[in-house]
Amino acid sequence: MNLFFRFYCAIKGYNLVPGADLSGANLSGVNLSNANLTNTDLSGAILDRARLDRANLNRADLSGADLIGATLTGANLIGAKLLGANLSGANLTGANLTGVNLYEADLSDANLRGAALRRADLSGAKLCEADLRGANLSYAKLVGTNLSGANLSGDNLQEAKYDKDTKWPDGFDPVATGAIKV
Repeated sequence: MNLFFRFYCAIKGYNLVPGADLSGANLSGVNLSNANLTNTDLSGAILDRARLDRANLNRADLSGADLIGATLTGANLIGAKLLGANLSGANLTGANLTGVNLYEADLSDANLRGAALRRADLSGAKLCEADLRGANLSYAKLVGTNLSGANLSGDNLQEAKYDKDTKWPDGFDPVATGAIKV
């Protein structure tokens, strides 16, 4: 963790150890690159424009967090909770979101190129205009997900589950990619 962030957290009284309670914290624009935030409670935190490159957010709770325009390239979010989180315009290139709960999250205009979303729950999520080129969405739950205008070229959608309310990009054939309607 960088020195500025340690100083910032000391002033604000935030605990820096993995598993800390940073719920509701205003960390807007802070550099958390390479930080170990495993099991940390960041629910409702403001992390807009924050740098979380290669951060370990394994099993972190980011429910309702504001991550607008945040950079999470190569971040580890395995098992994290992002229910209702706002990740619009965020850069998640190459991030590991395996098994992540993104129920009703906003990922509009997000960059998810090459991201691992295997078994992720994207039910009711907004991925309008998102860049998902080369993303792994196998076994993902896409029930009621809005993928309008998303770039899904090269994606793995093998056994991803979707329903009649799932919105796909114009001309996209989910069955041809191995997705299953439920």
